[in-house]
Amino acid sequence: MATSRLEINFIRLLSRCESLASEKRGETEWRLEKYVGALEEMLVALKKSSSKPTPEILTDYNRKVDFLKGLLEADKLPSPAEKSLANQFLAPGRTPTISSERTPASKTVHIQSKARCAEEMRKELMSTGVSNSGSLETDLRHRKSFPVDERQSATELDAILQHHNNLQEKLADDMLNLARNLKNNSLAAQNIIKQDNQTLTQSMRQADMNFEKLKTESDRLEQHAKKSVNWFLWLMLILVSFSFISMILFIRLFPRLR
Repeated sequence: MATSRLEINFIRLLSRCESLASEKRGETEWRLEKYVGALEEMLVALKKSSSKPTPEILTDYNRKVDFLKGLLEADKLPSPAEKSLANQFLAPGRTPTISSERTPASKTVHIQSKARCAEEMRKELMSTGVSNSGSLETDLRHRKSFPVDERQSATELDAILQHHNNLQEKLADDMLNLARNLKNNSLAAQNIIKQDNQTLTQSMRQADMNFEKLKTESDRLEQHAKKSVNWFLWLMLILVSFSFISMILFIRLFPRLR
């Protein structure tokens, strides 16, 4: 089937969106949102078109548009940790958008997005560590600039170190909670897939049982039909025989008058 004009325009716009998504988005953020909105409208029109592509191609188109929408929503999240978590659940397209692509552009965009989130998390951790170290040095210098009692200085130093340790523990707890959430989400998805597989297995088993019952009833109906035909043949033979014998007896008993 030839590609329609609507599908050609959709592919061009989809390729443009994937190209914008792979770049560092700043001023182009609003354009990408507008383009993705137009993609959704064109996809709806494409599904209703008389010359629409195969269901497999439509599914991949829908997957790519949902991926771009999820990417925009993930970029709006406040913290790098939330962005990274949202990126983990994005599903890019499985086939190239245009023939010149060796690897699907959406997969490349997904990898780049995860790398950016990891870089943002690393910078956040480094900035937290640097700010804590800077505050520690500032407190130490401030403490040295004033003549204070040694016991009071030791107490202040312990408090500063304790504050620094508390910040590190809080950061470790945040990372642990993130890992725990990822694990829980993975387990939940695994349980859902397992339940779906069980439901599918039960449906297939029920379908097989229904097929066997249908086959049994068909055989019984066929045998019943054969019996009915046999009884009808025997009845016809009996009637014909009776008619023949009756005719012979009638001829014998009542001969033709001369």
